Amino acid sequence: MKASAPKRAPRKRPELTGDAATAAEHRRQGARDLALAIAASALDRKAERIEIIDLGDKVDYADFLVVMSGRSDRQVRAIADGLTEAVREKGHRPSSVEGMQQGQWVLVDFTDVIAHVFVEEARQHYDIEGLWMDATRVPFDATSRPAEA
Repeated sequence: MKASAPKRAPRKRPELTGDAATAAEHRRQGARDLALAIAASALDRKAERIEIIDLGDKVDYADFLVVMSGRSDRQVRAIADGLTEAVREKGHRPSSVEGMQQGQWVLVDFTDVIAHVFVEEARQHYDIEGLWMDATRVPFDATSRPAEA
């Protein structure tokens, strides 16, 4: 019988003090502003059900997820392309973009913020929000857009 590997708890970022804590908080605020800018850009392109999930101290690979839906694969690609261009104009470049060819689920990785753009069926199937049910949601609507973030 094959033994299974022990389950590991998610890695958490170490506690920071002094200048390091200030720098980390500044970086995290920048990530929050970027997540809001991504959501605003997606809203401009008629994305639906936009959610910003604060990963906080839950993982070490990103601070926020922005999850949204498009009505078709064509709209999903247009939303992903549009938000990439909009934040690029603000000086942010994605480290990778996956899924543009198929357009069912496009992942745009901005390092501290990861955007997921789904067609609704794929979103329900993968249920990213369900994976992070215990994570805090950042309120976002048309009135919470950042001022030139």
